Parts: sequence; structure tokens; C-alpha cells
Amino acid sequence: MLKLSDLQKKLLNDFQRNFPLTPKPYADIAKQLGVSENDVLDALNELDEKHCISRIGAIIPPNQIGVSTLAAMSVPENEIERVAAQINQYNEVNHNYEREHEVNLWFVLIAQNAAHLDNVITSIENESGYPVLRFPLIKEFFIDLSFHLDLTND
Repeated sequence: MLKLSDLQKKLLNDFQRNFPLTPKPYADIAKQLGVSENDVLDALNELDEKHCISRIGAIIPPNQIGVSTLAAMSVPENEIERVAAQINQYNEVNHNYEREHEVNLWFVLIAQNAAHLDNVITSIENESGYPVLRFPLIKEFFIDLSFHLDLTND
């Protein structure tokens, strides 16, 4: 069972929203929590090492900065891990996930412009050996991805 410190629990629950947009956000968080900035950074690094967090950063609406697309591939089950690992190597990939469907590997790509996005997709196709389907944004939906974790019984 995964054990989290009280500080890690506070970081996971209290800063999914309203993250300080200041020159020293981690120092500001530390001040709010009554710990040192190094304590906050150490706790976040450990959460990253434990794969409890994947990134810290803003969520920017699609196509507001650069271009983006939802993409998917049909990959044989025995190839999923290899292809997912290849996809994850690209900085332009926001996240990827497996779905139970013939089109089973989905990911979001973000690039500075359409030409760069096309180049990344071509590289993924060449490297993986599988074609990439593109699903352009037609209608935007907002899904609140923040959630409260019940971390009292760990």
C-alpha cells in the first residue's frame, strides 16, 4: 500500500486549483503550509517518483497556443507497451491511454504549428509502424479534471 506524508496529501488535494502564479510558487505554497520550500520540492519529487503525479502545469484550452489534435491508433495488444513508450518520448504528447476498442491507443498532441504537428505524427507512424488517426476538435467540452482524494485511510 502506498504511504503518503501529510504534506504530500495536502499538495495533492489543495493545489489542483489556484496554484500560485508568482515568481516563487513553491515558496508561496511552503509558506501557506508552514514548511520550507525544499520540503515542498522534495515531497513533489517523491510523488513524481512514486508515479502519483505526471506533471505540474497549466491546462490550456485546445488550439489557444499552437495547435493540437486528439489522435488514435489501432495497435495489436502485444505491441501496446512498445508503441505507448515510443509515443511518450515525444514532448508534444500531452498524455496517452489505452481503450478497449479496435482503435485502442489514444493520445493528445500539441505543437507550435500545423507543420510541426504533421512532422511528429509522421515520425510516430514511421517509428511505430502503425497509422495515426486524427480527430480534430469540432465542439469543445470542458471536463473538470480536478478531484478530491480521500487520503485519510492510507
